[in-house]
Amino acid sequence: MASQYERELRQVLAGVDKGVEAVIRSCTEEEKEKMRLVSSRPFLVVRAAGSGMEGTGDLLALRGDICFPIEVKSTKASKLYLSGRTMDQYLAMVNEGQRCNLMPLYAHRRKGIRGDSWMIFRVETDNLKGRLRQLAKSIPPFPRNRNGTPYLNWEEGLPLHKFISLVCSNAAEQSQTLHRLEVRAIRKNTMKELDFSTILEEQLEPSNDIKNQTDILSELARRRSR
Repeated sequence: MASQYERELRQVLAGVDKGVEAVIRSCTEEEKEKMRLVSSRPFLVVRAAGSGMEGTGDLLALRGDICFPIEVKSTKASKLYLSGRTMDQYLAMVNEGQRCNLMPLYAHRRKGIRGDSWMIFRVETDNLKGRLRQLAKSIPPFPRNRNGTPYLNWEEGLPLHKFISLVCSNAAEQSQTLHRLEVRAIRKNTMKELDFSTILEEQLEPSNDIKNQTDILSELARRRSR
Protein backbone atom coordinates (compact mmCIF):
# COMPACT_ATOMS: atom_id res chain seq x y z
CA MET A 1 0.00 0.00 0.00
CA ALA A 2 1.39 3.40 -0.96
CA SER A 3 2.37 5.61 1.93
CA GLN A 4 0.44 8.78 2.65
CA TYR A 5 3.48 10.86 1.71
CA GLU A 6 3.89 9.13 -1.66
CA ARG A 7 0.25 9.96 -2.39
CA GLU A 8 0.76 13.54 -1.23
CA LEU A 9 3.72 14.11 -3.53
CA ARG A 10 2.06 12.27 -6.41
CA GLN A 11 -0.97 14.56 -6.29
CA VAL A 12 1.20 17.68 -6.23
CA LEU A 13 3.36 16.65 -9.19
CA ALA A 14 0.27 15.55 -11.12
CA GLY A 15 -1.21 19.03 -10.65
CA VAL A 16 -4.31 17.79 -8.81
CA ASP A 17 -5.82 21.01 -7.43
CA LYS A 18 -7.14 19.41 -4.25
CA GLY A 19 -3.78 17.83 -3.48
CA VAL A 20 -1.83 21.01 -4.22
CA GLU A 21 -4.08 23.17 -2.04
CA ALA A 22 -3.81 20.70 0.85
CA VAL A 23 0.00 20.83 0.78
CA ILE A 24 0.26 24.63 0.54
CA ARG A 25 -2.28 25.41 3.25
CA SER A 26 0.37 26.76 5.66
CA CYS A 27 2.76 28.11 3.00
CA THR A 28 3.53 31.75 2.29
CA GLU A 29 1.83 33.48 -0.63
CA GLU A 30 5.03 33.28 -2.67
CA GLU A 31 5.34 29.53 -2.00
CA LYS A 32 1.68 29.00 -2.91
CA GLU A 33 2.06 30.90 -6.18
CA LYS A 34 5.07 28.85 -7.22
CA MET A 35 3.54 25.53 -6.20
CA ARG A 36 0.39 26.23 -8.25
CA LEU A 37 2.48 26.50 -11.43
CA VAL A 38 2.36 22.71 -11.63
CA SER A 39 -1.32 22.93 -12.57
CA SER A 40 -0.40 24.34 -15.98
CA ARG A 41 2.51 21.95 -16.61
CA PRO A 42 1.70 18.74 -14.70
CA PHE A 43 3.45 15.39 -14.76
CA LEU A 44 2.04 11.96 -15.31
CA VAL A 45 3.00 10.35 -12.01
CA VAL A 46 2.85 6.61 -11.51
CA ARG A 47 3.93 4.45 -8.64
CA ALA A 48 6.91 2.42 -9.79
CA ALA A 49 5.99 -1.21 -10.44
CA GLY A 50 7.26 -3.20 -7.51
CA SER A 51 8.05 -0.04 -5.55
CA GLY A 52 10.99 -0.75 -3.30
CA MET A 53 12.88 -2.79 -5.87
CA GLU A 54 16.45 -1.71 -6.42
CA GLY A 55 16.85 1.36 -8.58
CA THR A 56 13.18 1.94 -9.42
CA GLY A 57 12.38 4.51 -6.76
CA ASP A 58 8.84 4.93 -5.43
CA LEU A 59 7.40 7.22 -8.11
CA LEU A 60 8.04 7.94 -11.76
CA ALA A 61 7.21 11.49 -12.94
CA LEU A 62 6.89 11.79 -16.72
CA ARG A 63 6.35 14.73 -19.05
CA GLY A 64 7.14 15.39 -22.67
CA ASP A 65 10.45 17.09 -21.92
CA ILE A 66 11.71 15.43 -18.72
CA CYS A 67 11.39 12.30 -16.60
CA PHE A 68 12.44 11.57 -13.00
CA PRO A 69 12.45 8.41 -10.89
CA ILE A 70 11.80 9.59 -7.32
CA GLU A 71 12.53 7.92 -3.98
CA VAL A 72 10.34 9.25 -1.16
CA LYS A 73 11.61 9.47 2.42
CA SER A 74 9.91 10.93 5.51
CA THR A 75 11.46 11.67 8.89
CA LYS A 76 10.75 13.71 11.98
CA ALA A 77 14.45 14.56 12.36
CA SER A 78 16.19 16.77 9.81
CA LYS A 79 18.82 14.16 8.93
CA LEU A 80 18.58 10.63 7.58
CA TYR A 81 21.77 8.57 7.46
CA LEU A 82 21.95 5.83 4.83
CA SER A 83 22.98 2.33 5.82
CA GLY A 84 21.99 -1.21 5.00
CA ARG A 85 18.85 -1.25 2.85
CA THR A 86 18.65 2.53 2.42
CA MET A 87 22.26 2.64 1.20
CA ASP A 88 21.54 -0.23 -1.20
CA GLN A 89 18.58 1.78 -2.55
CA TYR A 90 20.77 4.83 -3.08
CA LEU A 91 23.51 2.91 -4.86
CA ALA A 92 20.90 1.21 -7.06
CA MET A 93 19.48 4.64 -8.00
CA VAL A 94 22.99 5.80 -8.92
CA ASN A 95 23.46 2.71 -11.08
CA GLU A 96 20.13 3.12 -12.89
CA GLY A 97 20.76 6.83 -13.42
CA GLN A 98 24.11 6.06 -15.04
CA ARG A 99 22.73 3.18 -17.07
CA CYS A 100 19.71 5.08 -18.43
CA ASN A 101 21.04 8.68 -18.53
CA LEU A 102 18.50 9.76 -15.92
CA MET A 103 18.62 12.12 -12.95
CA PRO A 104 17.04 10.22 -10.03
CA LEU A 105 15.64 12.37 -7.24
CA TYR A 106 15.00 11.95 -3.55
CA ALA A 107 12.02 13.78 -2.01
CA HIS A 108 12.52 14.23 1.74
CA ARG A 109 9.33 14.97 3.72
CA ARG A 110 9.89 16.46 7.17
CA LYS A 111 7.09 15.67 9.60
CA GLY A 112 5.60 18.37 11.81
CA ILE A 113 6.88 21.30 9.72
CA ARG A 114 4.66 24.22 8.72
CA GLY A 115 5.02 25.67 5.25
CA ASP A 116 6.79 23.71 2.54
CA SER A 117 7.80 20.48 4.26
CA TRP A 118 9.35 18.81 1.17
CA MET A 119 12.98 19.05 0.06
CA ILE A 120 14.39 17.72 -3.21
CA PHE A 121 17.85 16.22 -3.74
CA ARG A 122 19.40 14.72 -6.84
CA VAL A 123 21.38 11.52 -7.11
CA GLU A 124 24.73 12.38 -8.68
CA THR A 125 25.47 10.95 -12.12
CA ASP A 126 28.03 12.11 -14.68
CA ASN A 127 26.34 11.48 -18.02
CA LEU A 128 23.42 13.94 -18.07
CA LYS A 129 22.60 15.78 -21.28
CA GLY A 130 20.30 18.52 -22.52
CA ARG A 131 17.57 19.76 -20.16
CA LEU A 132 18.55 17.41 -17.32
CA ARG A 133 22.11 18.69 -17.38
CA GLN A 134 20.86 22.27 -17.05
CA LEU A 135 18.45 21.39 -14.24
CA ALA A 136 21.15 19.53 -12.32
CA LYS A 137 22.96 22.83 -11.73
CA SER A 138 20.04 24.07 -9.61
CA ILE A 139 19.20 20.90 -7.66
CA PRO A 140 21.53 20.07 -4.77
CA PRO A 141 23.13 16.63 -4.56
CA PHE A 142 23.27 14.63 -1.35
CA PRO A 143 25.51 16.21 1.27
CA ARG A 144 28.35 13.99 2.49
CA ASN A 145 29.83 13.38 5.91
CA ARG A 146 33.54 13.52 6.77
CA ASN A 147 34.01 10.02 5.35
CA GLY A 148 32.44 10.99 2.03
CA THR A 149 29.27 8.98 2.68
CA PRO A 150 26.05 10.53 1.32
CA TYR A 151 23.15 11.27 3.65
CA LEU A 152 19.97 13.36 3.65
CA ASN A 153 19.89 16.69 5.45
CA TRP A 154 16.50 18.35 5.04
CA GLU A 155 18.04 21.76 5.72
CA GLU A 156 20.24 21.53 2.60
CA GLY A 157 17.65 20.48 0.03
CA LEU A 158 15.76 22.43 -2.63
CA PRO A 159 12.23 23.29 -1.38
CA LEU A 160 9.51 21.64 -3.43
CA HIS A 161 7.92 24.96 -4.42
CA LYS A 162 11.26 26.10 -5.90
CA PHE A 163 11.64 22.78 -7.70
CA ILE A 164 8.14 23.20 -9.15
CA SER A 165 9.00 26.73 -10.25
CA LEU A 166 12.20 25.45 -11.83
CA VAL A 167 10.56 22.73 -13.93
CA CYS A 168 7.13 24.27 -14.57
CA SER A 169 7.47 28.03 -15.05
CA ASN A 170 7.50 29.46 -18.55
CA ALA A 171 10.17 31.90 -17.40
CA ALA A 172 12.53 29.04 -16.59
CA GLU A 173 11.88 27.46 -19.98
CA GLN A 174 12.38 30.78 -21.75
CA SER A 175 15.59 31.41 -19.80
CA GLN A 176 17.02 28.08 -20.91
CA THR A 177 15.94 28.72 -24.50
CA LEU A 178 17.57 32.16 -24.37
CA HIS A 179 20.76 30.61 -22.98
CA ARG A 180 20.87 28.12 -25.86
CA LEU A 181 20.34 30.92 -28.39
CA GLU A 182 23.08 33.02 -26.79
CA VAL A 183 25.52 30.12 -26.95
CA ARG A 184 24.61 29.52 -30.58
CA ALA A 185 25.08 33.22 -31.41
CA ILE A 186 28.48 33.32 -29.71
CA ARG A 187 29.61 30.28 -31.67
CA LYS A 188 28.34 31.78 -34.92
CA ASN A 189 30.09 35.12 -34.28
CA THR A 190 33.30 33.33 -33.36
CA MET A 191 33.24 31.44 -36.66
CA LYS A 192 32.59 34.67 -38.56
CA GLU A 193 35.52 36.36 -36.83
CA LEU A 194 37.76 33.44 -37.69
CA ASP A 195 36.65 33.58 -41.34
CA PHE A 196 37.18 37.38 -41.45
CA SER A 197 40.68 37.04 -40.01
CA THR A 198 41.56 34.48 -42.65
CA ILE A 199 40.23 36.68 -45.45
CA LEU A 200 42.08 39.71 -44.08
CA GLU A 201 45.34 37.81 -43.91
CA GLU A 202 44.87 36.65 -47.49
CA GLN A 203 44.18 40.21 -48.64
CA LEU A 204 47.16 41.64 -46.82
CA GLU A 205 49.53 38.96 -48.08
CA PRO A 206 51.21 40.12 -51.35
CA SER A 207 50.35 38.09 -54.41
CA ASN A 208 53.05 36.47 -56.58
CA ASP A 209 52.48 39.01 -59.39
CA ILE A 210 53.04 41.96 -57.05
CA LYS A 211 56.16 40.31 -55.68
CA ASN A 212 57.52 39.80 -59.20
CA GLN A 213 56.80 43.40 -60.19
CA THR A 214 58.51 44.67 -57.05
CA ASP A 215 61.57 42.55 -57.78
CA ILE A 216 61.85 43.94 -61.38
CA LEU A 217 61.55 47.57 -60.23
CA SER A 218 64.20 46.99 -57.58
CA GLU A 219 66.56 45.53 -60.17
CA LEU A 220 66.07 48.49 -62.58
CA ALA A 221 66.71 50.98 -59.79
CA ARG A 222 69.86 49.13 -58.85
CA ARG A 223 71.22 49.23 -62.44
CA ARG A 224 70.51 52.96 -62.86
CA SER A 225 72.40 53.75 -59.74
CA ARG A 226 75.63 52.23 -61.11
